[in-house]
Amino acid sequence: MIRMMSWYCSPTARGWVGPSALSDAHAFHRSLPGYAPTPLVPVPELATELGVGRVLVKDESSRLGLPAFKVLGASWACRQVLAQRPDATLVTATDGNHGRAVARMAAHFGVEATVFVPEVMLPQTAARITGEGAKVVWVDGDYDAAVRRAAEYADEQPDRALVQDTAWDGYEQVPAWIVDGYQTLLEEVDAQLKEPPDLVAVPVGVGSLAEAVVRHYRRPDAARPSILSVEPATAACVLASLIADRPVTVSTAATVMAGLNCPTISGSAWPVLRAGCDAAVAVSDDEALRAVDDLGRLGVSSGPSGAATLAGVRAALADPQRRAALHLDHDAVVVLLSTEGHTP
Repeated sequence: MIRMMSWYCSPTARGWVGPSALSDAHAFHRSLPGYAPTPLVPVPELATELGVGRVLVKDESSRLGLPAFKVLGASWACRQVLAQRPDATLVTATDGNHGRAVARMAAHFGVEATVFVPEVMLPQTAARITGEGAKVVWVDGDYDAAVRRAAEYADEQPDRALVQDTAWDGYEQVPAWIVDGYQTLLEEVDAQLKEPPDLVAVPVGVGSLAEAVVRHYRRPDAARPSILSVEPATAACVLASLIADRPVTVSTAATVMAGLNCPTISGSAWPVLRAGCDAAVAVSDDEALRAVDDLGRLGVSSGPSGAATLAGVRAALADPQRRAALHLDHDAVVVLLSTEGHTP
């Protein structure tokens, strides 16, 4: 069933050209213990179902020893922050994987970490963060409330440094480093695919990974695939913002896509997605869970937040008008970014 206000499309996004984004993040990641490119898995069964030439899943179920892509951005940002402020206590807020990644990198660099979490977080998710050696602080409220409390806490002492993956006025540099860190994933896709994709589907929370995807594929002289953002129907802040043509904070509810349960788009992501993201779609928990099961049956471990991209592409390509808006034919190459592994 197609829900009202579940779709947005921009006919001008593919023509937008953004600045080149160069950093040393990929070289830094290659220096970390256990680094290896994550697999880009061909799934011909999905290509047949979707009526396209190829479907490939970027499988982030094991990235630098953690079950999600977030460590790419967190590691680079932590490295940059600690280069300026050695021995600082790292502070962040999280709905799961980002906080665990910051905690892991704090241990790697030999510093302490304090992680603020929203009241809706599952206890086992918080336990994984404490298992990395970080202090977890529960916040009465949603993800935005946890972010505000983390920022306040970091400002209280000069030996605390906020490493947050969302930007706002006056806090842009660290989120920019996190976006730079995510470029490693996309550079791996380029090397593995060896041909330009026609569609890249990306799951969206505050929009930092989507910002990285748009920046990567809208560089001067870059390949220009269509880019589809996918969010939970209960937390579709990017979709609502694109429809309204301004940043919108949405009310959220519990969702199995916990890593995407964010009510407000990152301030740095908004102008980039507004200019260069072709389409946005919202999906239900049932659609995400079906995608988890189907990917698992096909040999890809994916949690609901990662499998949301399959659910989103299904919702897009099942509608002929949406499919046409994405410029896809039967030979199209589709890349699904599966950003987390399945955790029981």
